[in-house]
Amino acid sequence: MKENPRDSFLQHALALEYLKLGDKNQARKIFEEILELDPDYVGSYYHLAKLLEGMGEIDVAITWYEKGMETAKKIGDLHSFGELRSAYEELKF
Repeated sequence: MKENPRDSFLQHALALEYLKLGDKNQARKIFEEILELDPDYVGSYYHLAKLLEGMGEIDVAITWYEKGMETAKKIGDLHSFGELRSAYEELKF
């Protein structure tokens, strides 16, 4: 991690570890940093939106799901698009 602290995969894994430890704020911060620096890292959209959903920030979660779907579609990641759309629809409807 010290060699490449901006590696999105490693940062994503770290955020998931913070979630396991119950530190939602630190996980959120890391997910947001990942998406700011690497907006095509689609997996973080789902986890960030789910986290926000669980924190009661529904409108913000919906925004992240929408951004994630748009990005997944743009890069051709249909699997991630489907997961994001499913979670989005569950929340929205």
